[in-house]
Amino acid sequence: MFGDYSISDLGAILAMQGFAGLILFSVYVLMALGLAIIFGQMGVINMAHGEFMILGAYVTWMTSNAVQHVAPWLFPGYFFIAMILAFIASGALGMLVEWVLIRHLYKRPLDTLLATWGLSLILQQAYRSIFGAREVGVELPEWMMGSWQATDSIQIPINGMFVMGLTILITIVVFYILFWSSWGKQVRAVVQNRVMAGAVGINTEKVDRYTFGLGCGIAGIAGSAFTMIGSTGPTAGQLYIVDTFLVVVFGGAASLFGTIASAFSISQTQSTLEFFLSGSMAKVITLLTIVAILMVRPQGLFALKVRK
Repeated sequence: MFGDYSISDLGAILAMQGFAGLILFSVYVLMALGLAIIFGQMGVINMAHGEFMILGAYVTWMTSNAVQHVAPWLFPGYFFIAMILAFIASGALGMLVEWVLIRHLYKRPLDTLLATWGLSLILQQAYRSIFGAREVGVELPEWMMGSWQATDSIQIPINGMFVMGLTILITIVVFYILFWSSWGKQVRAVVQNRVMAGAVGINTEKVDRYTFGLGCGIAGIAGSAFTMIGSTGPTAGQLYIVDTFLVVVFGGAASLFGTIASAFSISQTQSTLEFFLSGSMAKVITLLTIVAILMVRPQGLFALKVRK
């Protein structure tokens, strides 16, 4: 026996905690992928990234309500429509913000931090004025409800499996875009040497705008996934922004591989510790461990690339 649990019960609980960590890992990856593209590839500290995520969550909520009232026969598949709309809305807002604000602040990371922090406050107030201060939740289709009985003592939520599948798909698409598409080659060329990239005919301003829009659009998809595990409110994005920055910095700001490895390490550690300790203590121990590792390896798990 282990306290009040038998060995088999403890194993089942730890397995379910591990799966809960995978769900948290999925949200971290979706958030951090967009942030890693913006911060790692562009050198912009986007403190409003959480608000782009919440825009995607609100778009999902509005799509859910609209489909139920206008076309209820579409409700079983409305979530796929909502994710596309969330990506478009967050990505379009991101490109607008890049054109109006961010393009004037490149190579000035502290200025981008202050500017986007102010933008986050503006967006929070806008959400509060438009949608109200109360948190809202979406109604999931029936096929997303319930759990899959893995064993006699282990149940896995179906919506959690959907979030993980979505994360794997988005990650593959992002890797394809950045490493195998012609546009991805342009992005990496601008990151390595902006002046030379411009000299060979690459429209660096257009690359910057689309890159920022892509990062914000992925945050919008993360917002859609977020509606499955939490309620949506004007300030909900702030609950994840610090953890997301930790994931990106710990993994290496310019490394998507490092982002995934970092998200997995942090989410699993935090989820496992929460079984033995309180949630706040688990977060404190996780943060102290990350700080200790960064003191030894400040560039993160993978080597950092610098924008030139």
